[in-house]
Amino acid sequence: MNTRNIEQSVRQIIQSLPENVLLVVAAKTRTPEEVKIVIRAGIKVIGYNYVQEAEKMYQVIGNQVEWHMIGHLQRNKVKKAVKIFDMIETVDSVELAELLNKRCKLESKIMPVLIEINSGKESNKTGVLPEKVDDLILQINQLPNLRIQGLMTMGPRFGNPEDARPYFRATRAVFDRIAQAGIPNVEMRYLSMGMSNSYQIAIEEGANIVRIGTLLFGKRQ
Repeated sequence: MNTRNIEQSVRQIIQSLPENVLLVVAAKTRTPEEVKIVIRAGIKVIGYNYVQEAEKMYQVIGNQVEWHMIGHLQRNKVKKAVKIFDMIETVDSVELAELLNKRCKLESKIMPVLIEINSGKESNKTGVLPEKVDDLILQINQLPNLRIQGLMTMGPRFGNPEDARPYFRATRAVFDRIAQAGIPNVEMRYLSMGMSNSYQIAIEEGANIVRIGTLLFGKRQ
C-alpha cells in the first residue's frame, strides 16, 4: 500500500470509529516510514507485540505518540519495556506484575496495565482464564507502581468475525462484573478487543480500544 492509501485508510477508520474508541496501530514488521505516515494521518498510539522491535522504532519516533505493549511480555524484557511503553495491555500473572512493579519503582513510574483474558480458554494462548481474573486482580492491585485500568483479549482467530462475538461478550461480562465489585485501586476504564477483521464486532460488544494493523497498512510483506 502506498503513502496516500495508508493515510486514507487511517483517516477513514478514525472517522468511522465512535468518539470513545481509541485506535491502537499494530505496527509489527512495519517500516519507520510507514509508522511516520500513520502518525501524520492522526494516530496517537502505536502498539507492539515485541519489545525489541518497539525499541528500534522508539529510537526513531520517540515520544510523538503513546506506546502500548500488545503482545506477550517476556519477563527478561520487562526492564526495557518499562522504559518504552505507556501501557502494558497483556499482564496475565502475579509474577509478571511483580517484576513490572519492581522495575517501575526504580524508574519512578506508575504503569497503567490491562489484564489479558484468555477468553477462548485455549491452552496454547497467554492470558488468565475468565474464572481466575478476580483472584489475579486482588493480588496485583496491592502493587503500588501498577494501575489496573481494564481488560484485554485476543480471542480465538476466525475467518468469520461473527464467530468472535461470544468471546468478546464473555470478556465484557467479566469487565462489568469487576467494575461493579468496586475493588480499591482498580478502574475498569478500558476494554481492548478486536483487530483488523473483528474490530467492528468488538466495538458492538463494548470494546473501547481496538488494535488494527493490516487494514491500515495492507498485508505484511
